[in-house]
Amino acid sequence: MGLVVALSGCNEDVGKSKDKDADAAKSEKPSAESSDSAAPAGPSGDKPSIAGWQTQTSQKHQFRYDVPGKAKKWKVLKEDVALSYTDKNGKPIVVMTAAANYREGGCSSSPNPKAFGQAGKGQLATVGTTGGGKQGSLQENARNWAGNWGFAAYGGEDHKPKIKVSEAKPWKQGGINGYTATAEVTVTHRPSPCVPPKAVVHSIAQKLPDGTMHGWVIYADQGVPKALTKAEIKKIMSTVRPTEG
Repeated sequence: MGLVVALSGCNEDVGKSKDKDADAAKSEKPSAESSDSAAPAGPSGDKPSIAGWQTQTSQKHQFRYDVPGKAKKWKVLKEDVALSYTDKNGKPIVVMTAAANYREGGCSSSPNPKAFGQAGKGQLATVGTTGGGKQGSLQENARNWAGNWGFAAYGGEDHKPKIKVSEAKPWKQGGINGYTATAEVTVTHRPSPCVPPKAVVHSIAQKLPDGTMHGWVIYADQGVPKALTKAEIKKIMSTVRPTEG
């Protein structure tokens, strides 16, 4: 287990990725906007692997996953809605699409004071897909995505959280032969009780036949009422699978 500030990510959506911590640590502003490079909406006929759950599909990153139903306060966003964190010049550093949020509209305070768009609006967890580049190994990218999203969502450059990222471990479930990593986050900026004291981020990384690497990420508040449990997160992760063809 290693302590990190933030790590570089393999993501063609944000341009050429870099390996310098200082560059990755510039994540500040989250936004929700349509991604020009996002693929069109996936097929609507795919059935969830768990009865009563909702399915989200990323044709671009070739992941499909399920989250609990609307009655459990889960909202599946349109596939091409992009959630991003940008540097001081407004350039996206981390981006995810094909996302879903848990319990939107609760406490609106954010550990990142520059939050806007979908982030910082009270959701207790967010899931989505990212990646697209060829730099680094699959193991490195699994760790990078976990660390970067924990850094950006829970403080950013202005209020850097403390992050501990696990070593990447093989992930062979649901037809995916990749790697997974976990980031444990301690929030250092808590302007109100709405901000969680801790958070957890899990990633799943896969490589496509063209050599590009793609990630599935869930980041979730911990230590607050109605936070996702480890068992609930594990159940969601068990539904992650590749898209057909």
